[in-house]
Amino acid sequence: MIVGIDLGTTNSLVAVWQNGEPRLIPNSLGDFLTPSCVSVDEDGTILTGKAARERLQTHPAQSAAVFKRHMGSNMQFNLGGRNFRAEELSALILRALKEDAEAALGQPVTEAIITVPAYFSDAQRKATRAAGQLAGLKVERLLNEPTAAALAYGIHQRDQETQFLVFDLGGGTFDVSVLDLFEGVMEVRASAGDNFLGGEDFVNLLTDEFFKQAAIPVALKNDGRFMQSLLAQVEQAKRQLSEASQATLQTHHAGTSYSMPLDEAALERICAPLLARLRSPVERALRDANLHTANLDSIVLAGGATRMPIVRRMVARMFGRFPSCDINPDEVVALGAAVQAGLKMNDAALDEIVMTDVAPYSLGVEVSMHLGRDQFSYGHFDPIIERNTVVPVSKVKSYYPNSDKQTSLRINVFQGEARMVRDNISLGSIDIPIAQVAGQDNGVDVRFTYDANGLLQVEATVTLTKQTHALVIEGNPGVLSPDEIKERFAALSELKIHPRDRIEFRTMLARGERLYQQLRGAAREELGRQLMQFERALEAQDDRTSRQAAKTFQEMLEYFEHQSFLNLDE
Repeated sequence: MIVGIDLGTTNSLVAVWQNGEPRLIPNSLGDFLTPSCVSVDEDGTILTGKAARERLQTHPAQSAAVFKRHMGSNMQFNLGGRNFRAEELSALILRALKEDAEAALGQPVTEAIITVPAYFSDAQRKATRAAGQLAGLKVERLLNEPTAAALAYGIHQRDQETQFLVFDLGGGTFDVSVLDLFEGVMEVRASAGDNFLGGEDFVNLLTDEFFKQAAIPVALKNDGRFMQSLLAQVEQAKRQLSEASQATLQTHHAGTSYSMPLDEAALERICAPLLARLRSPVERALRDANLHTANLDSIVLAGGATRMPIVRRMVARMFGRFPSCDINPDEVVALGAAVQAGLKMNDAALDEIVMTDVAPYSLGVEVSMHLGRDQFSYGHFDPIIERNTVVPVSKVKSYYPNSDKQTSLRINVFQGEARMVRDNISLGSIDIPIAQVAGQDNGVDVRFTYDANGLLQVEATVTLTKQTHALVIEGNPGVLSPDEIKERFAALSELKIHPRDRIEFRTMLARGERLYQQLRGAAREELGRQLMQFERALEAQDDRTSRQAAKTFQEMLEYFEHQSFLNLDE
């Protein structure tokens, strides 16, 4: 069984192609959205999802979120005295989704289509593939998120001929893709994006403004518990403005209250720099596709951050029409991944669907420019595969040494669009031994092969000897070797994971602990008593008693949650 997984910055989802259509799979709490959060409990047990998100405020040093942004880097997260890489934390989320799918489908799940931002680098894609392997999954395909969203929409329009743009603003990344749909063929014309622009950035900008306007001591930015609580309040206010015209940011510390009123106009003013950054990838994608906004039949929204009215208004102004949001933007990428899973399984219902994708960035090598006589200008970028070339693709170029006396030729591989390699991203290098022979026979043919997963292979063949060398990535922190993956898989397998069938109770306890810290006075004392009673009921290990206590405790939590938002805490 192949499932489709949207591994998101803020939330993740799993879906399956079943009975001729994509279907979302709920987690153990009955929700489709699983927060991309991991926490280590006091006894060393690993918690994922909503339970871990609740602990972000109460146990920030033992919890982690937004780690997707650090895929393909050396960033380490220390939780409970143990260091985790971003792909290991992602693997724990993937494992939880895998278990949810197995519980719902009643059969083992061993393969997955995992979505990635279209603008993810080679290292980030390889780290995502490694995360899938660490979770015990064979990653059948890495699918670009806007392409997945387009698949979810295109499945309903397979008989139409249309051109549309997918505007995908998630929790941590922004992607744009322009697509054609004709005669059952879905063709990506162009992609562009920003890997550090998403809903989290809007929250961070609002938080900085709150500090400034409410005169909150800057030193509190180093207080992990205070900051996690404040970020949750800011996120809540941002969501509130999606449904109401006004909201109030409010927090307490050491007996002092801080507040800031917020409305749509203020939010748009504060977030103006981020809204401006959304334009550049859109313009690049349209330019590469040789299209004007008037040529587009529709604009499709994907990603939870597109729920913000200020974003939807900006999109409407940019394109001169209202965007399409027929499918829940939080769910559309996962549904598209399930469609791709159906294609992979050769489902008869998808026989007439064909899909093509493109390379989202240019890939090339470092070259020197001959200025005359013995003078050279070094560090120039020479693309071998141009951005938005249809994939899979394989292209070759020939390169020659600057001097007949050279005994080797170094091939430095980069990705990016800048003229000079210093402004692009290094992917690795390889030294090719060559003979001291004059003339064109002393060249090296460099072949780039870029597959449908967005992964690059580089081969260099010496013209004279026909000897071929493969690129070995040197010092790339995002690429784990097969041996390292086996070692880390064994280490993750030994971790104590909280039982899926008890996660509901653990999530309620974590929520209760968070509310306890928010409340004061009599309300805080009462919630403390309720927490103790619920813990005692769970210790009895009687399912009927636990369920009854959980129902009562859930009602109390809803009451106190309401109280905390009304600020009736004394």
